[in-house]
Amino acid sequence: MNEQLFDEKKLKRDLKIDARGVGIPVGAAEDFVERVVKDAQKSFGHRQIITEADLKRAVVKELKKYNADFAYVYQNRDKII
Repeated sequence: MNEQLFDEKKLKRDLKIDARGVGIPVGAAEDFVERVVKDAQKSFGHRQIITEADLKRAVVKELKKYNADFAYVYQNRDKII
């Protein structure tokens, strides 16, 4: 089993890159990212272990509240060529 620790900085960096890719201004992207990460973390409550898929699903759900294109790009970031 491959276990990884949650890397909040990496998640935020990846989200900011994707936001820039869909043309979201830097200031707005930083605001979205902070809110999304905070709200996604809240959705897990006190669970000690979550899967990468759970994290991605929670982040996408939160991103959709702000920008559907941003959510789509993040959700499919490993598939986009």
